[in-house]
Amino acid sequence: MTALGDLIEIDDRTVLVLGQELDFEHDQQDVANALVHRVGDTLVLVDTGVTETFRAALRTAADRVGPWSRALVLTTHGHVDHVANNDLADELGVPVEHYVPALDVDQMRDPVAYWVRAFGRIAGLAPLPAPPARAARKVVSLFRPMRPFGATTCTYEERPLERFRIGSLRCTGWTFADGAVRVLRSQGHCAGHVVVHLSDCGVLHLSDEGNGPCGAMADADQLKIQTVLGAAALLFEEGRAALLTDGHTFAVRRGCEAVSYLDGLLEQATALHGAALALTGGSGQVRPSAFNTGYAEAFTDLGGGGANPNAMFAAMMAVNQLRELGLRPETDAVDAPWSRPTLQND
Repeated sequence: MTALGDLIEIDDRTVLVLGQELDFEHDQQDVANALVHRVGDTLVLVDTGVTETFRAALRTAADRVGPWSRALVLTTHGHVDHVANNDLADELGVPVEHYVPALDVDQMRDPVAYWVRAFGRIAGLAPLPAPPARAARKVVSLFRPMRPFGATTCTYEERPLERFRIGSLRCTGWTFADGAVRVLRSQGHCAGHVVVHLSDCGVLHLSDEGNGPCGAMADADQLKIQTVLGAAALLFEEGRAALLTDGHTFAVRRGCEAVSYLDGLLEQATALHGAALALTGGSGQVRPSAFNTGYAEAFTDLGGGGANPNAMFAAMMAVNQLRELGLRPETDAVDAPWSRPTLQND
C-alpha cells in the first residue's frame, strides 16, 4: 500500500513522488505521480500533481536531490491531475523554465469544457453522477487549488523542433540540460502528450501513455499509444532505458520487467480489438449500451487495468473502440445504434 506523497528513491538524484487513485464516490481526486531529478545544477520536475499535500512532497523530494541553482518544470500533458501545482515553479527561488504542450493549453485553461465533451459521449452508457455539464463541473471541482500556469510558462512548440536518435529510435521533440533531458512527442493519451527520457539515470517516464491498452479521452489516438509502447520496449531492449515510470502505477519497473509490461499492454490492445469485432457481430451494427457491457467483460477477462478503473472510464474506452472499428452513431438519440457508413459511390 502507498500513500499520497510517498517517495521512491531511484538514486541519490532521482525520486518518484507517488500520487493516488480517483475515488468519485468519496470525492477523492486522482493525483498523478511526479518525477524529481537533478542534472548538474538543474532541478527537473516532471509534472506537479494536485493538492497541498502533494505540493509539500514535491518540495521534500526537491530538497532531497539537491543542491540546485536552476529549475526546469516539464508538463507531460494538460490533464488536471498533472498540472494543478504548476505555479510551484514561481516559488522555487531560482531561475526557472516551465514548458507545457501547445495542444493542451485550451483544456488547461478550461478543463470543464474538456470534461463536458468526455462525459457527453457516454451519456446513457455509464452511471454519471449528474448530466454531463454538471458532472464535469463536479469532477473539476475536486482538483483544487488549480494553478496550471506560472510566470514563466510557455509551450514546447515555441522552441525549434529537434530531431534526435536514442539508439535506433528516431524521435522528434526537444532536449534540455545539454541533452541529458529529452522530451519526446507522443500525443497518444491526449492531443499534446509528451514522454520524458532522463538519459543520465536511464529513466523513461511514460506519464499516461501506458495508462491501459486503450485510450479513454476524446482526443486519444490509439495508434499513437500503441506506437509509443512499442518504441519504449525497444529502448529497453537496446539498453537505452533502464527504469520505467509512469503517471499512475506506483512502482518503478526495471529492464526485462518493463519490456514484459509494455508487451502485455500491446497484447491486450490487440485482443480487445478482436473482442470488439466479435461484439459487433456479422451485421456490423450494435447498440452502444450492449457493446459497453460486453466490452467491459472482455476487458476484465483479459486482465485489463489502467489508472483509476471505473465504469465511466470503461465506457469512454468502449466508445473509442467503436470509432476505432469504423462505426458511427446512426442518429443523435441516446443509445442509438452504431454501424459502419455505406461504402459506395454516390
